[in-house]
Amino acid sequence: IGVRLAIDKRTSEIYIVEAAKNSPAINAGLKRGDRLIRINGKPTALMSIEQAKEALAGELGTEVSLQLSRRNKGVFQVTLERAQIEIPAVTYNLQEDGSHRIGYIKLDEFSSHATEQMKLAIEDLGQQEVSGYVLDLRGNPGGLLFASVDIARLWLKKGEIVSTVDRRGGDRHFLANGTSLTDLPLVILVNEWSASASEILAGALKENGRATVVGTSTYGKGTVQSVHNLSDGSGLAVTIARYYPPSGTDINQKGISPNV
Repeated sequence: IGVRLAIDKRTSEIYIVEAAKNSPAINAGLKRGDRLIRINGKPTALMSIEQAKEALAGELGTEVSLQLSRRNKGVFQVTLERAQIEIPAVTYNLQEDGSHRIGYIKLDEFSSHATEQMKLAIEDLGQQEVSGYVLDLRGNPGGLLFASVDIARLWLKKGEIVSTVDRRGGDRHFLANGTSLTDLPLVILVNEWSASASEILAGALKENGRATVVGTSTYGKGTVQSVHNLSDGSGLAVTIARYYPPSGTDINQKGISPNV
């Protein structure tokens, strides 16, 4: 139905943290803080988060009945039709601090749609006359190599982005191609859980002098995997190459060091 849930440690109540855009939950008016009392008539009082998620999930097009409570509204009932939910990889907003208008962009993963969503965020914030951008990669575990290269090209006008070396010693170099959307100041936020493609992006923009990296040293995953589907529906991730930032430094188990 498109919600993230959490449990209140004081009362053990399950409540909504966030309703995804264009989801059945947001279309029904569900909000952050709404308490989930019953799912299809079953009380949530003794449910874990996992059990509540399981109860909410089901076949596309089927319905689920919820009883909720909201401050200043009391108890209310909604019936939602389950749908396919696409969680956006990019969220963004305008932050104003005195005379500064800052475009804040959070990138959660480097998925196949991330580049297109990043492009829209940069352009939309640019039209709001921001004076600079903050790109938040904290907690981003990575994703697709090509997504990290394409997103770097949105920020970087020229310079090397990353190089990969396979087991035969063959190397590939990925460069900026003059398609950047902005040259406004950029700060990148990272932490110890910023990994893989996050480190490619942060390393490329830091070493080309395009961005100031702020936070703690990143995870240190300097390898590239290829995922193969197996007949039972599982997958096998095989390491096929190492990657290096423009300086050629091996960041594996070391990470990217921030400027600040």
